[in-house]
Amino acid sequence: MPHHEMHFLQRSGWLRASVLGANDGIISTASLLMGIAAAGADNSALLLTGVAGLVAGALSMATGEYVSVSSQMDIEQADLAREARELQENPDSELRELTGIYIQRGLSAELAQQVAQALSHHDSLAAHARDELGLHELNQANPLHAALASALAFASGAALPLLTAWLAPHEQVQTWLIFSTLPFLGILGAVAAHAGGASVWKGVSRIVVWGALAMAATAFIGHLFGVNA
Repeated sequence: MPHHEMHFLQRSGWLRASVLGANDGIISTASLLMGIAAAGADNSALLLTGVAGLVAGALSMATGEYVSVSSQMDIEQADLAREARELQENPDSELRELTGIYIQRGLSAELAQQVAQALSHHDSLAAHARDELGLHELNQANPLHAALASALAFASGAALPLLTAWLAPHEQVQTWLIFSTLPFLGILGAVAAHAGGASVWKGVSRIVVWGALAMAATAFIGHLFGVNA
């Protein structure tokens, strides 16, 4: 019978890219706007900086995610090609290697050999990819999907503090950013933790704490080196 049970691991590829992108979008853009506002820049300079940060950040996230996942896939494909050659050139040795893996996992020698033979007969390369190399379709990400997810997530996250800066009275921009960005981060942390089956409290606390520290650091630098200093 086909196995249709859903696991949290199946979400890891897109979830990682989406959470990382949205988190970076909110924190980096809010921190950037905090620093610029603390430096005494006018409203037009503030918004221009925010838009530039959104565009540059989204493209940077997409590029980085695409290159990273593509490099990972290149390594995986190289290992699979090497394993395929070894299976063709020395199948008996590879069968013994697979049997040894199952023995180390707790099977008796006789049962391990039976399992190795059965799986090798079904799809020897898939058996070695999964049990020797640790490769599985559940944790394989698509470079293009990861890049698009990162770019869209970053832009969505960056739009929140940018919209806040646009709507807020200029003299209250920093206050508005603080009291809007931190709840945004908390919601993001809660959603990510829930989707990944992790502790919601941990997900919320760590993202809010690090976001607050980033905003405080850029605000300090803006005050220190601002145009009004």
